[in-house]
Amino acid sequence: MFSCCCLVAVLVCTWSSSVECNPSPVLGDVVVDKSFTPNVCSREAKEGDFVRYHYNATFVDGKTFDSSHQKGAAKVGLLGEGRLIAGIDKGLQGMCVNERRSITVPPHLAYGSTGAGDVVPPDTTLVFEIHLLDVWNKADMVVAKTVTTPKDCKRSVMSSDYVRYHYNGTLLDGSVFESSYNRKQTHNTLVGEGWLVKGMDEGLMGMCVGEIRHIVIPPFKAYGEKGSGTEIPAQATLVFDVLLVDIHNSKDNVTYENQVVPESCTRKSVVGDYVRYHYNGTFLDGSTFDTSYQRNSTYNTYIGMGYVIAGMDQGLLGICVGEKRRVIIPPHLAYGESGAGEVIPPSATLVFDVHVIDFHNPNDTVGIQVTYKPEVCNDTTAENDLVRYNYNCSLMDGTLLFSSHSYENLQDAVLGAEKVIDGLDTGLRGMCLGERRVVTVPPHLGHGEKGATGVPGSAVLVFEIELVSFEKGVPPGYLFVWLLTHTPENLFEALDANKNEEVPQEEFAEFIKLQVAEGKGRIKPGLTMDQVVVDMFENQDRNKDGVITADELKLKVEEDKEREDMKHEEL
Repeated sequence: MFSCCCLVAVLVCTWSSSVECNPSPVLGDVVVDKSFTPNVCSREAKEGDFVRYHYNATFVDGKTFDSSHQKGAAKVGLLGEGRLIAGIDKGLQGMCVNERRSITVPPHLAYGSTGAGDVVPPDTTLVFEIHLLDVWNKADMVVAKTVTTPKDCKRSVMSSDYVRYHYNGTLLDGSVFESSYNRKQTHNTLVGEGWLVKGMDEGLMGMCVGEIRHIVIPPFKAYGEKGSGTEIPAQATLVFDVLLVDIHNSKDNVTYENQVVPESCTRKSVVGDYVRYHYNGTFLDGSTFDTSYQRNSTYNTYIGMGYVIAGMDQGLLGICVGEKRRVIIPPHLAYGESGAGEVIPPSATLVFDVHVIDFHNPNDTVGIQVTYKPEVCNDTTAENDLVRYNYNCSLMDGTLLFSSHSYENLQDAVLGAEKVIDGLDTGLRGMCLGERRVVTVPPHLGHGEKGATGVPGSAVLVFEIELVSFEKGVPPGYLFVWLLTHTPENLFEALDANKNEEVPQEEFAEFIKLQVAEGKGRIKPGLTMDQVVVDMFENQDRNKDGVITADELKLKVEEDKEREDMKHEEL
C-alpha cells in the first residue's frame, strides 16, 4: 500500500517537474497548471456556480479515457455541491471563462481504491485538460450595459412595443452563434409578449432608437437545459450586442414634429386637394430611403383618397402652402409587415420631412386679389380687347418663373384669343387702366399636369399684373400685324414687295401668313387663315378695286382715332 502511494507521488512529482519554470498551485493535493489565462477576467468560478467546460481526461501516461470533445457536448457541473469528483471541483474553482488548465487529481480525490468500472482502475491518478466555456449562478440577473445612447431619446421600449434591432449573438466564450448583420435584416418582434427569451425581453426594456447595449443573459433566462438547435448548447449564457433600429406600438397614430407654419395661411389642405411637396424620407435611426430633392422634382398627389399610404394621407391634411412638418408614420399606416421591395423593410416606421410647395382643388377657380384700383375707371377690359400689361409670374412658394420686366416690350394679348392660359385670360378681364392685381391660377386653368418650359407639372401659378393700356373690341377684319415699327408707311413698304404701289390679295395673303409663321402677327381665333385674310383684305381695300394702296392702309389705332374725331365733329 505504501509502495503504491509512493509510486503515485513519484508520478505526480515527475509530471510537475517538467513545468518548474511555471510553478503550479497545489489545492489539497490537486495540482493545477494554467496553460492559458485571458487578459480580462470579469468573473472567477466559485462554490455555488454552474460551469460548462470541455475536457480531455487521461491517465498519467497520456492515454485518454474520456473526452467531452468526442461526445460532442461540453460538461455542465455545479461547484461545491459534491456533484463532481472532488479533485475537479477544487481544480475548477478560480477559473475564468476561456482559461485553460491542466488539473492532476490524485486517486483519493478521484475514484479512489474502487476506480470507475472498466474505465478507471483503482488508485489511479487522473489528468484533466480543461477549457472553461461558461459560468453562472442561480442568483444571476440579466446584465444590460449601455455602450452608446443618442442625445435625444423621446421614447424608450415598453412592454407590448414592437421593435426592430440588429444584433451579434455570442456565447460567453465569444463563439458567434448568430448575427442579424449576416442576414442583412433586422430581427423584428414584440417585447414582453413571450416572443423572445425572458432575458432578451428584460434586456430590451428602456432602450432608445440608436442605442447600443451589451446584454448578458444567464441560461435559465435563455434556452436553459434544452439549448436551441446546434448553435446554442444546453445551459449556455448568451451575450447580445444590440442596436435598436425602430420602435412602435400597434396603438400608435401619425405624429408631427418640427412644424414651421408660415405667418400667412389663408387656406389649409382638405380631402380631395392635389398637393405638390418636397420630402426627405428616413427611418427612425436617421438613415435615408428616399428624397424628392435628389430627383429635383416634387411629389404630386391627391390626398385623402388612397393615392398614398394611409399615414401620409393623414399627415398632409390641414397643412398650409409653405409649411414644413415632420410626419412620423407607424408601420401599420405605412407599408406594414411586407415593407416595399428592397427599399423599405418590413414593420418599418417612416419619417417624412415635408415641405409643401402648393396645393389646389380640381374645383378651384381663378383667384383675383385687387391690390390697386384707380379712383377713376371709365372702362374695363373684356373679350376681344387688346391688352398690354406688366407681370411677374411665380410659384406659390415665391419662386419667380417669368417677368415682363426681363423684356424690352410689354406683354400683350387679345382676350378670348386663346393666346394666354385660360386662368390668366380670366384674370385680365374687368381691369381698369392702371389697375394692379394678384391672379392665382390653378393648374387645370394653367399648364396642367404636364407643365410647360420652365413651369413644373401641376403647378399653381401666381401673377402680379399691372394693366398699362388696352384697346377695345377688335373685330376680325382689322389688321393685327405688328412690326418693330407701327407706321402705315413702313408696313405698306413691307407689303409691297414688288414695288407696284399696290398690293393684290394674293400678295397680301402671302405676307400675312409669313408674319404669323414667324411669330410677328396674330389672326383672330375661330376662323381659318383664308377666312381671316379675305376679311382683313376687304377691310383694307376701301374702294373695293381688288388692290390695297398706301393711302388705303390704316392700322386699327388710326381708324379708332378717325372715328373719335368724327364723334367730336358731330358734337
